[in-house]
Order: sequence, then C-alpha cells, then structure tokens
Amino acid sequence: MRITTTIALCGLIALPVQAAEMKVEVNIPRLNVAEYHRPYVAIWVEGADQAARANLAVWYQQTTTSEGAGTKWLPDLRQWWRRTGRTLKVPVDGVTGPTKPAGRHALTFDARHPELKKLPPGDYTLVVEAAREVGGRELVRIPFKWGGASTGSAQGKTELGRVALTTTR
Repeated sequence: MRITTTIALCGLIALPVQAAEMKVEVNIPRLNVAEYHRPYVAIWVEGADQAARANLAVWYQQTTTSEGAGTKWLPDLRQWWRRTGRTLKVPVDGVTGPTKPAGRHALTFDARHPELKKLPPGDYTLVVEAAREVGGRELVRIPFKWGGASTGSAQGKTELGRVALTTTR
C-alpha cells in the first residue's frame, strides 16, 4: 500500500505546474484617409494607483528617416510616456518592436516574461494606447486579475478597434 501511495504522490509532483498566462488581441482598424501612417502603440499593466507595473509591448518606427528617429515621436503616446516611457532606454529587449499594419495582432505573455515575473497576484488594468501621425490618439483600459482567470474587452472608436484580454492561472 505504501508503494502505491508513494508512486501516486510522485506522479502528482511530476505534473507540470501551469503558469499564469495573458493573451491580448489588438485590432488596428483600416482607415480610409488621404495620408495614412501606422500607429505607435504601447501596451502596459497598471496597478490600482495607475502607476505602470509592467511594459508589455511598444510598437514604433524603428528606422531613421528624413523626419528623424522614430523614438522622437514616442512622447506622442502621452499616458504611456508620462507613466513609464520617459524612464526607459529604448529599444527594450522583448518589449519594443516595429509598428504593425492594420489588422488583428495576437500577443501571449506568461509569468516568465521579464516584466510579468515581478508582478504579484492581484487586480490590475491592461492599458493600450495608440497615436498616429496626421491622426489621433486613443487609450482603452481593461481590468483583470493576474494570477487568476479573467476575460475582458474594450472597443476603441478611431485609432484602435476591439482589444481583448484573457488571463489564466
């Protein structure tokens, strides 16, 4: 009987522990305008005090053009810039990347992500901000529970389409 119990307990210990995971879907609408530029987008996590807790993604122009370096326009992401952007030295490995075209963009982050592994379980807000040259800016917020299962979505009106979030533990 002891051998059977020991083998059963070892089997339970060997099961993989499922880490917390966050899936984010960002839709960038196709706009019918005379001069279209891809939006800069910042995706981050805020605590209850609205302080930035984790930068997940920042999409910006990564090449230098006659208009200057793409980092010059990062302050146009006003909320992100004020909360955390001005303190970062971009590029940030695993966070920054090039702008994205219109369409659906799916991102998955788990508890091993450098920005999320320091995030204790609790209630947070996912914030997605977009700003476009010769366009507007928009920000959506989705409350969620890190370390637990939750879903949520927000609908943008101009620069962002539907933004959806799913977390699992």
